[in-house]
Parts: sequence; structure tokens; C-alpha cells
Amino acid sequence: MRHLIPSYIRVPVMFFAIAGLVEYFVDSGDKPAFIEQPIILLFLFLILLVLIAIEGIVNSLDNILYQSLDEEGKKRYEASRSKTPQFTKLKALYSKLVGKQKPIEEEGEIILDHSYDGIKELDNNLPPWWVYSFYISIVFAVIYMVRYHVLDADDQFVEYEIEYAEANAAIEAYKKTAKGLVDINTVEVLTETADLNAGKKIFETNCVACHMVDGGGGIGPNLTDDHWILGGGIKNVFKTISEGGRSGKGMVAWKQSLKPLEMAQVASYVLQFQGTTPANPKAAEGDVWVPEDTDE
Repeated sequence: MRHLIPSYIRVPVMFFAIAGLVEYFVDSGDKPAFIEQPIILLFLFLILLVLIAIEGIVNSLDNILYQSLDEEGKKRYEASRSKTPQFTKLKALYSKLVGKQKPIEEEGEIILDHSYDGIKELDNNLPPWWVYSFYISIVFAVIYMVRYHVLDADDQFVEYEIEYAEANAAIEAYKKTAKGLVDINTVEVLTETADLNAGKKIFETNCVACHMVDGGGGIGPNLTDDHWILGGGIKNVFKTISEGGRSGKGMVAWKQSLKPLEMAQVASYVLQFQGTTPANPKAAEGDVWVPEDTDE
């Protein structure tokens, strides 16, 4: 079996197989294992040296055994080696694809009479691989023409537009279920108990100093009436929490401290104060806010 595969193929295959196993079993993150852990590079280098040394030792022993044979034994050994097939099928396939070519010493037999500034032309046959490729290209062209110009199948531009639309639809569908990707354009009122409880916790930690625990207002405006300084509704409240209040006064921007989901949660909780009765309500500020989709 060893004589079937040359050493210049056998050694690299074994080396890269070992390197692949090391890369598979060693957790190195996004970087190759031998870069993340230099000791592995040293290990692989030693493995390569061992493989080369083994090949050298085996070849040396083979030569020593050969020299120890008598003349008749050497002839039998050489005869058996000459019969050992090495890539016989590949060589046969290569010869078939290349075709029969005239040796250089016989090219005089196929020189044409044409002469271009002293350059003469040989009447060589085209290599079979070139001929086969030409025939395949013709068949491909016919199939392509029938499919896209006769049957009007989707070309690459239409396929791109379809895949682009599908990708956008998948992104939008993902955004609807991924609360963490919420923004001013996609935010909606959260009604689940877990979200409202999380919003309540954020409100009690960061907002009660200005708006009071019951939303009646203090330094900040009353959150229970229908008047809003910067607009009501989930989108406006979300934007106010994210970007802050009026320039030079009012609430600071919380987008650096709170995640989008957290701002959506606290905004949804703030809207729960609408219509409630606080203990000490602050006077209304701003204008009465009416949703755009509400008929006046």
C-alpha cells in the first residue's frame, strides 16, 4: 500500500489530517488554534519533522534490505515494483484528455506550408479536453437560451430582487419578535406582565424623583392627565425617554443608560398612569394630545 502513494503526497495528507484534528478539538475561538496557542504551532512543527524522519528511516531500511538481496532477488524486487500501479487510472485519463501529440523530433512531419515572418504552423490536433469543453459550452448555451429567452425564466436580476424582498420580509418578521431591536419606528405598547413589571422597576429606580411614584408629577410633569409637552402615545414617550426633554431643561436622555427594550418597557408602564388619580397631582402642562388615527 505504501508504494501506491508517493511520500510527497502521503506526508502532507497525514500532516494536515493531524492539524485538522487539533483544530477541531482545541477551542480557540475565531482564531486558528496555532495562532491562539503558539505551543500548538511548535507541536505541529515537531509532528512534521517526525513524519519526514519516519519517511527517511523507512526509505533507508528499504534500501538496506534491497542491497542485501542477491542479483536474482533484486530482479524479482524490481519486477514487482514496476508492476505496482501508481495512479494508473489518473494517468490513463490524463493521456486520454491530452490526446496523441507528435514528439518534438517528429514535428517536421506536421509543419504546414504557411509561413508568417518565419513563423511556421504545426498541424496539431486539438486536445480532446478542449474539444469536449467546446461541445459542453454549446450545449450550455442552447439550454440557457431556451430557459431564459424562450421560456422566460427568472434571470439573475429578478432572482436578486426576489431574494432581496424575502430577506427584508424575514428581517421585519424577526424584528417583530425581537424586542431588543425596537426603535422609534417599530416600538409598540407592551402589555405582558413581565414587561410592565420591568418597566415599573426602571421607573421606580430612575423616574420617581421627578414624577412621583404614582405619576402625579413634581419636578417633572404630571403623567396621569391628557396633556403632554412633547406628545403622548408610545412613540413620543419612547422618543422623549431616549432623546430627553426640551433643550436646556427637562429630562436627560436615557439612551446611553437604558437599552431599547428597557425604554420600551418603561414607556409602556408610563402610559399605564393615564386616567389614574394621584395623591397630589401637578397642574397640567403642555397640550392635550390626540392620536393621529383618532377622528376629531
